[in-house]
Amino acid sequence: MTQEKLIALLTLKKVKNLGDTSIKKLIREVGSAEAVLSEKVNNLLKIDGIGKVKIKDLHNPEHRIAAENELKFVEAHNIAFTAYDQDNYPEKLKHCIDSPVVIFSRGNIDLKQKKIISIVGTRQVTSYGVRFCEELIENLAPLNPVIVSGFAYGVDITAQRAAVKHGLQTVGCLAHGLNQIYPKAHQKYMAQIEENGGFFTDFWSTDTFDRKNFLGRNRIIAGLSEATVVIESANKGGSLVTADIANSYNREVFAVPGRATDTLSEGCNMLIKTQQAHMLTSAADLIYMLNWELDKKEQPVVQKKLFVDLEGEEKKIYSFLNIRGKELLDIIALECEIPTFKAASILLNMELKGVIKPLPGKMFEAV
Repeated sequence: MTQEKLIALLTLKKVKNLGDTSIKKLIREVGSAEAVLSEKVNNLLKIDGIGKVKIKDLHNPEHRIAAENELKFVEAHNIAFTAYDQDNYPEKLKHCIDSPVVIFSRGNIDLKQKKIISIVGTRQVTSYGVRFCEELIENLAPLNPVIVSGFAYGVDITAQRAAVKHGLQTVGCLAHGLNQIYPKAHQKYMAQIEENGGFFTDFWSTDTFDRKNFLGRNRIIAGLSEATVVIESANKGGSLVTADIANSYNREVFAVPGRATDTLSEGCNMLIKTQQAHMLTSAADLIYMLNWELDKKEQPVVQKKLFVDLEGEEKKIYSFLNIRGKELLDIIALECEIPTFKAASILLNMELKGVIKPLPGKMFEAV
Protein backbone atom coordinates (compact mmCIF):
# COMPACT_ATOMS: atom_id res chain seq x y z
CA MET A 1 0.00 0.00 0.00
CA THR A 2 1.37 3.40 -0.99
CA GLN A 3 1.87 6.21 1.50
CA GLU A 4 -0.63 8.36 -0.38
CA LYS A 5 -3.32 5.69 -0.12
CA LEU A 6 -2.70 5.31 3.62
CA ILE A 7 -2.86 9.07 4.13
CA ALA A 8 -6.12 9.23 2.16
CA LEU A 9 -7.66 6.42 4.21
CA LEU A 10 -6.54 7.98 7.47
CA THR A 11 -7.86 11.33 6.33
CA LEU A 12 -11.27 9.78 5.77
CA LYS A 13 -11.07 8.16 9.20
CA LYS A 14 -10.73 11.60 10.78
CA VAL A 15 -14.03 12.79 9.29
CA LYS A 16 -16.18 13.03 12.40
CA ASN A 17 -19.37 11.23 11.32
CA LEU A 18 -17.88 8.87 8.75
CA GLY A 19 -17.51 5.29 9.94
CA ASP A 20 -15.71 2.33 8.40
CA THR A 21 -18.82 1.03 6.65
CA SER A 22 -19.57 4.40 5.02
CA ILE A 23 -15.93 4.87 3.99
CA LYS A 24 -15.98 1.51 2.22
CA LYS A 25 -19.23 2.45 0.50
CA LEU A 26 -17.77 5.74 -0.75
CA ILE A 27 -14.64 4.02 -2.04
CA ARG A 28 -16.71 1.33 -3.74
CA GLU A 29 -18.78 3.95 -5.55
CA VAL A 30 -16.00 6.42 -6.41
CA GLY A 31 -13.04 4.10 -6.92
CA SER A 32 -10.44 4.95 -4.27
CA ALA A 33 -9.89 6.86 -1.06
CA GLU A 34 -7.96 9.51 -2.98
CA ALA A 35 -10.84 9.89 -5.44
CA VAL A 36 -13.35 10.31 -2.61
CA LEU A 37 -11.37 13.24 -1.21
CA SER A 38 -11.20 14.95 -4.60
CA GLU A 39 -14.82 14.27 -5.60
CA LYS A 40 -17.39 17.05 -5.52
CA VAL A 41 -19.64 16.98 -2.47
CA ASN A 42 -22.79 17.12 -4.61
CA ASN A 43 -21.77 13.92 -6.36
CA LEU A 44 -21.05 12.16 -3.06
CA LEU A 45 -24.47 13.13 -1.74
CA LYS A 46 -26.07 11.14 -4.57
CA ILE A 47 -24.71 7.94 -3.04
CA ASP A 48 -27.33 6.02 -1.07
CA GLY A 49 -26.84 6.40 2.68
CA ILE A 50 -24.40 9.31 2.41
CA GLY A 51 -25.95 12.51 3.74
CA LYS A 52 -24.69 16.00 4.51
CA VAL A 53 -24.07 15.20 8.16
CA LYS A 54 -21.64 12.41 7.33
CA ILE A 55 -19.43 14.42 5.00
CA LYS A 56 -19.90 17.99 6.20
CA ASP A 57 -16.25 18.33 7.24
CA LEU A 58 -14.81 15.99 4.59
CA HIS A 59 -12.45 18.64 3.23
CA ASN A 60 -11.21 19.98 6.54
CA PRO A 61 -7.44 20.44 5.94
CA GLU A 62 -6.68 19.46 9.54
CA HIS A 63 -7.69 15.87 8.75
CA ARG A 64 -4.85 15.40 6.27
CA ILE A 65 -2.35 17.01 8.65
CA ALA A 66 -3.41 14.55 11.36
CA ALA A 67 -3.12 11.66 8.88
CA GLU A 68 0.39 12.69 7.85
CA ASN A 69 1.45 12.95 11.48
CA GLU A 70 0.12 9.47 12.17
CA LEU A 71 2.06 8.11 9.21
CA LYS A 72 5.23 9.68 10.64
CA PHE A 73 4.54 7.97 13.98
CA VAL A 74 3.91 4.60 12.32
CA GLU A 75 7.13 4.76 10.32
CA ALA A 76 9.22 6.02 13.24
CA HIS A 77 8.08 3.15 15.48
CA ASN A 78 8.24 0.36 12.90
CA ILE A 79 4.50 -0.32 13.14
CA ALA A 80 2.95 -2.41 10.36
CA PHE A 81 -0.33 -1.43 8.74
CA THR A 82 -2.70 -2.81 6.15
CA ALA A 83 -5.98 -1.80 4.52
CA TYR A 84 -9.16 -3.83 4.20
CA ASP A 85 -8.58 -4.50 0.48
CA GLN A 86 -4.98 -5.71 0.84
CA ASP A 87 -3.85 -9.35 0.60
CA ASN A 88 -2.22 -9.23 4.04
CA TYR A 89 -5.36 -7.96 5.77
CA PRO A 90 -6.75 -10.67 8.13
CA GLU A 91 -8.94 -12.86 5.94
CA LYS A 92 -11.83 -13.45 8.35
CA LEU A 93 -11.95 -9.76 9.26
CA LYS A 94 -12.41 -8.89 5.57
CA HIS A 95 -15.87 -10.43 5.68
CA CYS A 96 -17.12 -8.14 8.47
CA ILE A 97 -19.08 -5.17 7.14
CA ASP A 98 -17.78 -2.79 9.83
CA SER A 99 -14.18 -4.01 9.92
CA PRO A 100 -11.49 -1.30 10.15
CA VAL A 101 -10.44 0.25 6.86
CA VAL A 102 -6.92 0.40 8.29
CA ILE A 103 -5.47 -1.82 10.99
CA PHE A 104 -2.12 -1.34 12.76
CA SER A 105 -0.06 -4.19 14.15
CA ARG A 106 3.14 -4.97 15.98
CA GLY A 107 4.92 -8.29 16.44
CA ASN A 108 5.10 -11.41 14.29
CA ILE A 109 1.51 -12.15 13.39
CA ASP A 110 0.71 -14.82 10.80
CA LEU A 111 -2.97 -15.74 10.46
CA LYS A 112 -2.93 -17.28 6.99
CA GLN A 113 -4.45 -20.77 6.89
CA LYS A 114 -4.64 -20.89 10.68
CA LYS A 115 -7.26 -22.14 13.08
CA ILE A 116 -8.26 -19.04 15.08
CA ILE A 117 -10.41 -18.69 18.19
CA SER A 118 -11.10 -15.74 20.45
CA ILE A 119 -11.32 -16.24 24.20
CA VAL A 120 -12.96 -13.60 26.37
CA GLY A 121 -14.49 -13.31 29.81
CA THR A 122 -14.69 -11.45 33.06
CA ARG A 123 -11.85 -9.46 34.56
CA GLN A 124 -12.71 -10.98 37.95
CA VAL A 125 -12.04 -14.53 36.83
CA THR A 126 -12.40 -17.27 39.45
CA SER A 127 -10.05 -20.19 40.05
CA TYR A 128 -12.57 -22.35 38.15
CA GLY A 129 -12.40 -20.04 35.15
CA VAL A 130 -8.59 -19.95 35.21
CA ARG A 131 -8.36 -23.73 35.43
CA PHE A 132 -10.88 -24.28 32.62
CA CYS A 133 -9.15 -21.75 30.36
CA GLU A 134 -5.70 -23.23 30.92
CA GLU A 135 -6.90 -26.80 30.38
CA LEU A 136 -8.84 -25.80 27.25
CA ILE A 137 -5.76 -24.29 25.64
CA GLU A 138 -3.54 -27.17 26.74
CA ASN A 139 -5.93 -29.65 25.09
CA LEU A 140 -6.21 -27.56 21.93
CA ALA A 141 -2.44 -27.09 21.64
CA PRO A 142 -1.86 -30.13 19.35
CA LEU A 143 -4.07 -28.42 16.73
CA ASN A 144 -1.89 -25.29 16.85
CA PRO A 145 -4.67 -22.67 17.00
CA VAL A 146 -4.12 -18.92 17.23
CA ILE A 147 -5.56 -17.50 20.47
CA VAL A 148 -7.06 -14.01 20.21
CA SER A 149 -8.11 -11.90 23.18
CA GLY A 150 -8.20 -8.37 24.55
CA PHE A 151 -5.05 -8.37 26.72
CA ALA A 152 -7.16 -7.28 29.70
CA TYR A 153 -7.18 -8.54 33.28
CA GLY A 154 -8.81 -11.87 34.08
CA VAL A 155 -9.75 -14.32 31.35
CA ASP A 156 -7.97 -12.38 28.57
CA ILE A 157 -4.49 -12.47 30.00
CA THR A 158 -5.01 -16.00 31.35
CA ALA A 159 -5.72 -17.21 27.81
CA GLN A 160 -2.80 -15.35 26.28
CA ARG A 161 -0.32 -16.50 28.93
CA ALA A 162 -1.50 -20.10 28.45
CA ALA A 163 -1.01 -19.73 24.70
CA VAL A 164 2.55 -18.53 25.24
CA LYS A 165 3.19 -21.42 27.64
CA HIS A 166 2.20 -23.96 24.99
CA GLY A 167 4.03 -22.26 22.14
CA LEU A 168 0.86 -21.03 20.42
CA GLN A 169 0.55 -17.80 18.51
CA THR A 170 -1.55 -15.26 20.38
CA VAL A 171 -2.91 -11.86 19.32
CA GLY A 172 -3.96 -9.08 21.67
CA CYS A 173 -6.51 -6.58 20.38
CA LEU A 174 -6.11 -3.16 21.99
CA ALA A 175 -8.55 -0.33 22.70
CA HIS A 176 -5.90 2.35 22.23
CA GLY A 177 -2.94 3.27 20.05
CA LEU A 178 0.31 1.32 19.93
CA ASN A 179 2.19 4.09 21.73
CA GLN A 180 0.85 2.87 25.08
CA ILE A 181 -0.33 -0.27 26.85
CA TYR A 182 -3.27 -0.91 29.14
CA PRO A 183 -3.17 -2.25 31.71
CA LYS A 184 0.40 -1.22 32.44
CA ALA A 185 0.83 -4.29 34.64
CA HIS A 186 0.71 -6.43 31.48
CA GLN A 187 3.64 -4.68 29.83
CA LYS A 188 5.88 -7.50 31.10
CA TYR A 189 4.07 -9.95 28.78
CA MET A 190 4.45 -7.92 25.60
CA ALA A 191 7.83 -9.22 24.45
CA GLN A 192 6.74 -12.86 24.75
CA ILE A 193 3.53 -12.22 22.85
CA GLU A 194 5.24 -10.23 20.09
CA GLU A 195 7.79 -13.03 19.63
CA ASN A 196 5.05 -15.40 18.46
CA GLY A 197 2.02 -13.24 17.73
CA GLY A 198 1.51 -9.60 18.53
CA PHE A 199 -1.06 -6.82 18.76
CA PHE A 200 -3.78 -5.37 16.56
CA THR A 201 -5.58 -2.04 16.86
CA ASP A 202 -7.32 0.46 14.64
CA PHE A 203 -6.81 3.26 17.17
CA TRP A 204 -4.20 5.95 16.58
CA SER A 205 -1.30 7.16 18.69
CA THR A 206 -3.47 10.17 19.55
CA ASP A 207 -6.26 7.93 20.91
CA THR A 208 -5.84 7.55 24.65
CA PHE A 209 -7.35 4.67 26.57
CA ASP A 210 -11.09 5.11 27.04
CA ARG A 211 -13.78 2.61 27.97
CA LYS A 212 -15.88 3.74 25.00
CA ASN A 213 -13.18 2.24 22.76
CA PHE A 214 -14.01 -1.29 23.93
CA LEU A 215 -16.82 -1.73 21.40
CA GLY A 216 -14.46 -1.01 18.51
CA ARG A 217 -11.84 -3.33 19.99
CA ASN A 218 -14.40 -6.10 20.55
CA ARG A 219 -15.48 -6.15 16.89
CA ILE A 220 -11.88 -6.94 15.93
CA ILE A 221 -11.70 -9.75 18.51
CA ALA A 222 -14.90 -11.29 17.16
CA GLY A 223 -14.06 -10.68 13.52
CA LEU A 224 -10.58 -12.20 13.49
CA SER A 225 -11.70 -15.66 14.52
CA GLU A 226 -14.00 -18.44 13.46
CA ALA A 227 -15.34 -18.85 16.99
CA THR A 228 -15.57 -16.85 20.20
CA VAL A 229 -15.39 -18.59 23.58
CA VAL A 230 -16.83 -16.90 26.67
CA ILE A 231 -15.35 -18.14 29.95
CA GLU A 232 -17.25 -16.64 32.90
CA SER A 233 -19.31 -13.48 32.56
CA ALA A 234 -21.81 -11.66 34.70
CA ASN A 235 -25.22 -10.82 33.21
CA LYS A 236 -23.75 -7.68 31.67
CA GLY A 237 -20.32 -6.93 30.28
CA GLY A 238 -17.99 -6.64 27.33
CA SER A 239 -17.76 -10.40 26.85
CA LEU A 240 -21.47 -10.62 26.08
CA VAL A 241 -21.11 -7.73 23.66
CA THR A 242 -18.28 -9.59 21.90
CA ALA A 243 -20.45 -12.73 21.74
CA ASP A 244 -23.29 -10.69 20.25
CA ILE A 245 -20.97 -9.23 17.61
CA ALA A 246 -19.63 -12.69 16.78
CA ASN A 247 -23.20 -13.93 16.29
CA SER A 248 -23.92 -10.97 14.00
CA TYR A 249 -20.93 -12.05 11.90
CA ASN A 250 -22.37 -15.59 11.70
CA ARG A 251 -19.46 -16.98 13.69
CA GLU A 252 -19.74 -19.77 16.24
CA VAL A 253 -20.03 -18.79 19.89
CA PHE A 254 -19.27 -21.06 22.86
CA ALA A 255 -19.96 -20.45 26.54
CA VAL A 256 -18.73 -22.33 29.60
CA PRO A 257 -21.66 -23.23 31.89
CA GLY A 258 -21.60 -22.63 35.61
CA ARG A 259 -23.81 -23.11 38.64
CA ALA A 260 -27.10 -21.21 38.57
CA THR A 261 -26.12 -19.42 41.79
CA ASP A 262 -22.74 -18.16 40.51
CA THR A 263 -22.86 -14.47 39.57
CA LEU A 264 -19.95 -14.82 37.16
CA SER A 265 -21.72 -17.62 35.30
CA GLU A 266 -24.99 -15.74 34.73
CA GLY A 267 -23.90 -14.39 31.35
CA CYS A 268 -22.64 -17.73 30.04
CA ASN A 269 -25.71 -19.59 31.28
CA MET A 270 -27.93 -16.99 29.60
CA LEU A 271 -26.10 -17.36 26.28
CA ILE A 272 -26.58 -21.13 26.41
CA LYS A 273 -30.21 -20.94 27.59
CA THR A 274 -31.18 -18.51 24.83
CA GLN A 275 -29.28 -20.55 22.22
CA GLN A 276 -26.86 -17.73 21.50
CA ALA A 277 -23.93 -20.03 22.29
CA HIS A 278 -23.01 -23.70 22.26
CA MET A 279 -22.31 -25.19 25.67
CA LEU A 280 -18.58 -25.79 26.07
CA THR A 281 -17.46 -28.38 28.61
CA SER A 282 -14.20 -29.49 27.02
CA ALA A 283 -11.90 -28.94 24.06
CA ALA A 284 -13.63 -31.86 22.35
CA ASP A 285 -16.88 -29.87 22.11
CA LEU A 286 -15.16 -27.08 20.20
CA ILE A 287 -13.19 -29.45 17.97
CA TYR A 288 -16.37 -31.35 17.10
CA MET A 289 -18.49 -28.25 16.36
CA LEU A 290 -15.79 -26.57 14.26
CA ASN A 291 -14.88 -29.83 12.52
CA TRP A 292 -11.23 -29.23 13.26
CA GLU A 293 -8.64 -31.80 12.28
CA LEU A 294 -4.91 -31.98 12.78
CA ASP A 295 -3.03 -30.54 9.80
CA LYS A 296 -0.63 -32.98 8.19
CA LYS A 297 2.37 -31.00 9.42
CA GLU A 298 0.89 -31.06 12.93
CA GLN A 299 0.28 -34.81 12.97
CA PRO A 300 2.24 -36.52 15.73
CA VAL A 301 4.51 -39.41 14.82
CA VAL A 302 2.14 -42.36 14.98
CA GLN A 303 3.38 -45.43 16.80
CA LYS A 304 1.37 -48.58 17.34
CA LYS A 305 0.10 -48.60 20.93
CA LEU A 306 -0.51 -51.73 22.94
CA PHE A 307 -4.16 -52.46 23.46
CA VAL A 308 -3.57 -52.56 27.23
CA ASP A 309 -2.65 -48.81 27.08
CA LEU A 310 -6.30 -48.02 26.36
CA GLU A 311 -9.00 -47.60 28.97
CA GLY A 312 -12.53 -49.01 29.08
CA GLU A 313 -14.50 -47.05 26.48
CA GLU A 314 -11.33 -46.43 24.45
CA LYS A 315 -10.96 -50.21 24.09
CA LYS A 316 -14.60 -50.49 22.97
CA ILE A 317 -14.12 -47.83 20.29
CA TYR A 318 -10.77 -49.22 19.15
CA SER A 319 -12.21 -52.73 18.81
CA PHE A 320 -15.17 -51.38 16.86
CA LEU A 321 -12.93 -49.44 14.44
CA ASN A 322 -10.61 -52.40 14.02
CA ILE A 323 -13.59 -54.39 12.76
CA ARG A 324 -15.33 -51.60 10.81
CA GLY A 325 -12.15 -50.02 9.40
CA LYS A 326 -13.42 -46.45 9.42
CA GLU A 327 -16.67 -44.87 10.52
CA LEU A 328 -18.54 -41.64 11.21
CA LEU A 329 -18.45 -40.13 14.70
CA ASP A 330 -22.23 -40.42 15.10
CA ILE A 331 -22.18 -44.10 14.11
CA ILE A 332 -19.26 -44.80 16.46
CA ALA A 333 -21.19 -43.20 19.33
CA LEU A 334 -24.39 -45.09 18.45
CA GLU A 335 -22.79 -48.52 18.03
CA CYS A 336 -20.59 -48.17 21.11
CA GLU A 337 -23.50 -46.79 23.16
CA ILE A 338 -21.61 -43.64 24.15
CA PRO A 339 -23.07 -40.09 23.99
CA THR A 340 -21.76 -38.24 20.94
CA PHE A 341 -20.17 -35.41 22.92
CA LYS A 342 -18.35 -37.94 25.11
CA ALA A 343 -17.29 -40.04 22.13
CA ALA A 344 -15.78 -36.93 20.52
CA SER A 345 -13.71 -36.33 23.65
CA ILE A 346 -12.58 -39.97 23.82
CA LEU A 347 -11.64 -39.95 20.13
CA LEU A 348 -9.55 -36.81 20.66
CA ASN A 349 -7.63 -38.52 23.48
CA MET A 350 -7.13 -41.61 21.31
CA GLU A 351 -5.89 -39.46 18.45
CA LEU A 352 -3.33 -37.86 20.74
CA LYS A 353 -2.23 -41.35 21.83
CA GLY A 354 -1.70 -42.18 18.17
CA VAL A 355 -4.09 -45.14 17.95
CA ILE A 356 -6.71 -43.59 15.66
CA LYS A 357 -6.62 -41.16 12.79
CA PRO A 358 -9.27 -38.54 11.91
CA LEU A 359 -10.51 -38.39 8.34
CA PRO A 360 -12.47 -35.69 6.47
CA GLY A 361 -16.18 -35.48 7.26
CA LYS A 362 -15.91 -36.42 10.96
CA MET A 363 -14.77 -39.96 10.18
CA PHE A 364 -12.17 -41.94 12.11
CA GLU A 365 -10.15 -45.07 11.53
CA ALA A 366 -7.89 -47.23 13.67
CA VAL A 367 -4.14 -46.97 13.06
